[in-house]
Amino acid sequence: MNENVNKMSSFIVMDILEKANEMALSGIDDIIHLEVGEPDFDMPKCVVESVQEALNKGLTHYTHSLGDKELRQELAKKYKQEYGVLIDPDCIVLTSGSSPALLMALMVLCESGGEVILSNPGYACYANFVYACGGIPVEVPLSAEDGFQYHIEEIKKVVTEKTRAIFINSPMNPTGTLLSSEMMQELANLNIPILSDEIYHGLVYEGETHSMREFTEDCFVFNGFSKRYAMTGMRLGYLIFPKQYLRQIQTIAQSFFICAPSVSQYAAIAALRKADEEVEEMRKKYNERRVFLIQRLREIGFKIHVEPQGAFYVFADARHLTKDSYRFAIDILEQTHVGVTPGIDFGSRGEGFIRFSYANSIENIAEAMDRIEKYLKEKK
Repeated sequence: MNENVNKMSSFIVMDILEKANEMALSGIDDIIHLEVGEPDFDMPKCVVESVQEALNKGLTHYTHSLGDKELRQELAKKYKQEYGVLIDPDCIVLTSGSSPALLMALMVLCESGGEVILSNPGYACYANFVYACGGIPVEVPLSAEDGFQYHIEEIKKVVTEKTRAIFINSPMNPTGTLLSSEMMQELANLNIPILSDEIYHGLVYEGETHSMREFTEDCFVFNGFSKRYAMTGMRLGYLIFPKQYLRQIQTIAQSFFICAPSVSQYAAIAALRKADEEVEEMRKKYNERRVFLIQRLREIGFKIHVEPQGAFYVFADARHLTKDSYRFAIDILEQTHVGVTPGIDFGSRGEGFIRFSYANSIENIAEAMDRIEKYLKEKK
């Protein structure tokens, strides 16, 4: 067995989801999913129509290994419009979801023993990608009481000659917090490659979103169509990378992935050109749910140290209710039929927290909160 695989942890949210699905198969038909980070909306109409059009035109063959040139040009336009940055379309590679993009960036940056700085808590799978490339995750602890924010001095403390990159995620999973432009500039000033996960851009409700490309070209930007455009099943992400890595990135794409799905790429062009109105409607509904969920969580006894500004999660403090967030989440699922994600999934600093997703209807969220409120009262 590859020792790097043995270092990896399971993605606990999937454990919860799979248990919930097993319960549903056993005949329990009232499960409410607040654990998974998947939009509950259908794809925009223009995307659905473009999928059918692509099939009718027979656009079902391999594309360029970096992706369809027209789509890469549209993505470059998008980053110019939203962030005022110039992106060479040849420095964009389309991938089957954003996960391969993470892997590709780490493969070109991180040799065996290389160190990659990431936050604790943070997205559950980042460390696994680092392990897959033979690297060593180096954690910077974040504090709920401090708004789950990076501090540059804390990052500087763990920088060594082995440091190869720093992960950032804004809006952040699981907390929904944003990085300030000042912090991003300080990170750029370290002259260390930045791995910037921007998958939740477009789903921001308070504050201003910035791309790391506004501050440095020495960064790898990950994004995709799953969250903003509700295209999870289309499996389409992308990586924006510094030009000096073009040949290495293309070699990895050719060798391991051939290309991203052609039909999905065609559909993504339509999303970028035509879906803004539907995306804005989704964003407004997410925000309504966000406000409602925050209020109800506080009413039923959870603490929220920092209100999420983006994405579709609330990271609620349950440390006064449990010392074991995994067992607590399982108990909530079994007793109330509501799926939630234990904070331990996001690192040791997430223990005692519960992540609630509001990628579900406000009616379902309301019902879930009522059930959990009853559960907590009976548990006392």
